[in-house]
Amino acid sequence: MKVKIDINDKHTEPSITIQTNEWTDELEEIIAIIKGKNRKRLFGIEADQTILIDPNDIDFIYAEKRKVFACMGQRNLEIKMKLYEIENILAPYNFMRFSKSVIGNLNHIARFELSFNGNLCVYFHSGTKEYITRKYVGPIKNRLDMGGQSNDNGSN
Repeated sequence: MKVKIDINDKHTEPSITIQTNEWTDELEEIIAIIKGKNRKRLFGIEADQTILIDPNDIDFIYAEKRKVFACMGQRNLEIKMKLYEIENILAPYNFMRFSKSVIGNLNHIARFELSFNGNLCVYFHSGTKEYITRKYVGPIKNRLDMGGQSNDNGSN
C-alpha cells in the first residue's frame, strides 16, 4: 500500500482519498482508525466497582453464559456491551475475532500451538491462553504476516 501526505498551506482542512480496485478488511480497519477520534470508552465491572479499561491492557474479550468479559492477565472484568460492539471499538487497537465468542489482542500474543482439531492455541504474554477456531486462522495469519500494526519493509 502506498501512502502520500501533502502538507501545504493551500489546504484548508484535512482530506483523505483512497484509491483501490476492491474493498478489503485492511481498508475497513483504516476507516475505523480514521473515525477513531470518536471512540467509545470501555468500562468493566469488578466487585461492584466500575473501572475504565485501557484497550492496550486487554489480552482478549470473551462471551460466556450471555455475559461479556475482558481478560487482562488474571483479572476478568464484565463489560455490559455486546461482543460485536466491542469488536468495532477495539479494531483500531489491533484486535481480531478468534472465534464466535472471542476477540483477541494480536499485540499480546507470545506464541501459538496447533491443536489436534485444526484450531490454534494462543498463549499471551500474561500467561493466559485462548483458542482460534479454524475459520479465523487464515485472516489472523494474514494480518500477522503483514506485520500486524508495524510497517516491516519501511517503504511508502
